[in-house]
Amino acid sequence: MAEQVMEEKVTVLISEEEVDRRVREIAKKISEDYAGKSVRLVCVLKGSVFFTCELAKRITVPVTMDFISCSSYGNGTESMGRVKITKDLDEPVKDKHVIVIEDIVDSGRTLNSLLALLSTRKPASLRLCTLLDKPDRREVDVKVDYTGFQIENKFVVGYGMDFDQKYRNLPFVGVLEKE
Repeated sequence: MAEQVMEEKVTVLISEEEVDRRVREIAKKISEDYAGKSVRLVCVLKGSVFFTCELAKRITVPVTMDFISCSSYGNGTESMGRVKITKDLDEPVKDKHVIVIEDIVDSGRTLNSLLALLSTRKPASLRLCTLLDKPDRREVDVKVDYTGFQIENKFVVGYGMDFDQKYRNLPFVGVLEKE
């Protein structure tokens, strides 16, 4: 029996130049909002690594970084928004100005639970920054403080986002189409 091979095609949705320009704008806004303070960026692994690093390089106030990895779970394949932390923060966030950095906000379920969990750790402030936002997919209201781009409900890859661990290294955001 022959194995069927699926081919994928990636088309540019947001160019490398557009992403770079928007990252600089968000970094400038964060730097203004936190003038005289320091911020702790909490990168949600794995997809947010590229965005977090590029953003951190451009923020002009003191920055520290930490990483968290979580998965949502429920019955079968449906996310119920309950969060299982698979890699927790290395440092406490108590009394820190925390900005959670996400690659994409989709249904909002997992992020809502993650933000609720982090708020119990008593940060001085807690905000959310995302490269991409899909408001049409929102099931749970999540306040996004800093947004790179609002996009339609398309499957995107690149700039840290993947399909089956592929395409993370693309320097742009692309739409994945299966042929």
